[in-house]
Amino acid sequence: MYKKEVRGELILGNKSYANITEDVLRHQESQKKWYNAPAWWWIAFVIFFILMSIGLGWAVSYKTITQGIGTWGNNNQTAWGWAIINFVWWIGIGHAGTAFSIFLLVLRQKWRTSINRAAEAMTIFAVMAAGLFPAIHVGRPWDEIFIFPYGPNSRGLWVNWNSPLLWDVIAITTYLTTSFLFWYIGMIPDFATIRERSSGIKKKIFSALSFGFVGHMKSWRRFEDAVYILGGLAAPLVISVHSIVSTDFSAGIVPGWHETIFPPFFVVGAIFSGFAMVLTLMIIIRKVYKLHEYVTDDHLDAIARIIIFVSLIMGSAYLIEEFIAYYSANPYEKYIFLDSYLKGDYAWTYWGMVIFNAFVPQLFWFRKVRRNLLWLFIISIIINIGMWLERYNIVIPPTAQDFLPANWGEYHPTMVDIWNYLGTIGLFGVGVLLFMRYLPIMAMNELKQQAKRQTELTVEASVYDILEKKIVK
Repeated sequence: MYKKEVRGELILGNKSYANITEDVLRHQESQKKWYNAPAWWWIAFVIFFILMSIGLGWAVSYKTITQGIGTWGNNNQTAWGWAIINFVWWIGIGHAGTAFSIFLLVLRQKWRTSINRAAEAMTIFAVMAAGLFPAIHVGRPWDEIFIFPYGPNSRGLWVNWNSPLLWDVIAITTYLTTSFLFWYIGMIPDFATIRERSSGIKKKIFSALSFGFVGHMKSWRRFEDAVYILGGLAAPLVISVHSIVSTDFSAGIVPGWHETIFPPFFVVGAIFSGFAMVLTLMIIIRKVYKLHEYVTDDHLDAIARIIIFVSLIMGSAYLIEEFIAYYSANPYEKYIFLDSYLKGDYAWTYWGMVIFNAFVPQLFWFRKVRRNLLWLFIISIIINIGMWLERYNIVIPPTAQDFLPANWGEYHPTMVDIWNYLGTIGLFGVGVLLFMRYLPIMAMNELKQQAKRQTELTVEASVYDILEKKIVK
């Protein structure tokens, strides 16, 4: 029996099917022309487009590609700089959308229905931003076509099939493809709804996108089967992609890298940063589109509770790393973890990481914090800053200060590094804004199923209460 007073309603306002369609598509249909959009949307779009243009146009195309990666801050000691830091950071953010949608789908968590569509879109654009860094880090992007084999090792370039770098290529491209298919297939019924409410060129576009979906019982059954099958196939990718990325580090002998804890540590960290970004995005969508009846306080409260749990795991992992370094009696490991991190040159990044990721999220133990949009927004931003610092700590200190002090050097990013990163933020922002403007930001078909189920359970509870009172009398 559904208890509203215990679990809360997932959709407020006793919404009918027509109400759900009108509310979700309001941001599209209220602006008749393609160029019509609210002022806030255009301001945000111009800002992100400028970041993307300077980052991808000047930093990537002009400086990096034409002049080479010598324009970066990388040196003999630190061959992996901001490019790998930002690659791992974006991959982590991209994890949450698919993880959020697939795991909660498999576990039958109905509160995902208001959030999964935006989370899946976030995954697509985050993985696109992440994929840019390995592409330009190669050094000769115009020759990258030759590293893609059209047969098993056809060009003789992939000589070591046991290399995690090859696994990266396979896992990330598979993850991007699967995530896109899962996102797209889930939108087909909603595309059909928009098709029936449109005319002209818009109707033709959404007719093509909906693949002739008409809503027959047979179509719905096949649609739901496809979603569950694809979700089940994609679930292992959520684990494999970031654990493979972590293997790039743990397979090395650099102090601070060769740890067996890295694969689960990276996967949990990816889910942590991704859920924080989902929280940031949903707060914005709820506010600007006035969708508080769909993205309720209970939805945001549930995400905050998950973040608390994952934050405790992250804090435990930090302690385990310090303990392993101390217990191993390895002087190189002890220097990195007990000297460099705790009180050395990189103490500020390490303690920033620990405070932002392990301590600040504990504020979510307080219900008033979990129910305050401003606090939720600020803490979600802090978490993603902390996760970026974590990637910085993994990449820079172990390489800048390795086995021999005579080889030590300092790493400083250049403006090209900074603008490469800002360009990917612009790419992510532009992609999300276009999604918010032209596509349904919530899964209307799933919201309608949830509204129907919620109404049935409420009626069932009312009948049960009436019968119970009669029996008592």
